[in-house]
Amino acid sequence: MHCFSSLLGPRPAQKPQFLNPNICSGCFFFLSSPFFSLVFVIMMKFKTPQKGRIRRELEKRAPKLVETGKKTLILHGTKTSQVLNDVMTEIYHLKRDNSVKYTRKNDNIRPFESGGETSLEFFSLKTDCSLFVYGSHSKKRPNNLVLGRTYDHHIYDLVEVGVEEFKSMKSFKYDKNLAPKIGSKPFFAFMGEGFESVEELKHLKEVLLDLFHGEVVTNLNLAGLDRVYVCVAVSPNRVFFTHCALRLKKSGTVVPRIELVEVGPSMDLVTRRHRLPDDSLRKEAMKTSLEKAKKKEKNVVKDAIQGKLGKIYIPDQKVGSVPLSHNAKGVKRERREAKLKHGTTEELPEEKKQKLDSE
Repeated sequence: MHCFSSLLGPRPAQKPQFLNPNICSGCFFFLSSPFFSLVFVIMMKFKTPQKGRIRRELEKRAPKLVETGKKTLILHGTKTSQVLNDVMTEIYHLKRDNSVKYTRKNDNIRPFESGGETSLEFFSLKTDCSLFVYGSHSKKRPNNLVLGRTYDHHIYDLVEVGVEEFKSMKSFKYDKNLAPKIGSKPFFAFMGEGFESVEELKHLKEVLLDLFHGEVVTNLNLAGLDRVYVCVAVSPNRVFFTHCALRLKKSGTVVPRIELVEVGPSMDLVTRRHRLPDDSLRKEAMKTSLEKAKKKEKNVVKDAIQGKLGKIYIPDQKVGSVPLSHNAKGVKRERREAKLKHGTTEELPEEKKQKLDSE
């Protein structure tokens, strides 16, 4: 193979040793060049899946104009405490219809360190999860919980919190008929000025909303609203988080009186570290498809009370300049009456004379 030697110029002074002695140095440099890689990629043949099950699964993972419910991946670190295990188990219970939980320990996941995200991104791609909850326990950061989101199966942002004063669902006593149903839409109540002024709490609020809100719906059945997540900003770095069921009672009016029954879990979340996405990445992730521009309706106004109102323009009628036709019956009748008045009925036919006499 000496086909590309003349194109690449003179050979080096010393010919390198190759595994295949029949390949010259010029061909070797061409095969290892970026140009050959580009040609190889262009010549690659992309196979479409033949089985319908695989094709449907790939369509589920494809980008969509309207996103479906985001799946959550729950992972354990190198070391976890019993409190942390209970917290992740109950988060999985709250999102049981749309989450994946791994119980095996992962030694090489470090979300805030460069290079420690590879395994996490691999699991996100494997399970098609865009949210994750990662738990770890150490002397420096006890009961550590990392909540994060991914974009295109790469880390988008991270929030690290510490879990304190944890109370599980089993520690609350209530009527089991009030227990929220799986898949029901929740209310959110964020109380405290910290969620509007403190950057860490504002970021935590966004992540919690994404984690628990479920699918986006257009219509909502009020009878299916049976739970509420209450978050109270106790201090600039501490949030009280609890889960309550809604009890409807008689109020004497059409609107029922609502009472909150705490069903758990309940915990204090202490913010430790957080990482916001880059501006360029945020701008790319927030892109939406351009909606088709609606055709402008002329002379149409929408009113809040009267609804849709339209104006109709009628051109001026030029009555004086429009010629009248000579076939009008009224004109003929006037002529006949004038002839009768002057006594000229003899010229009219007999049928018309009889008609005039009857009139």
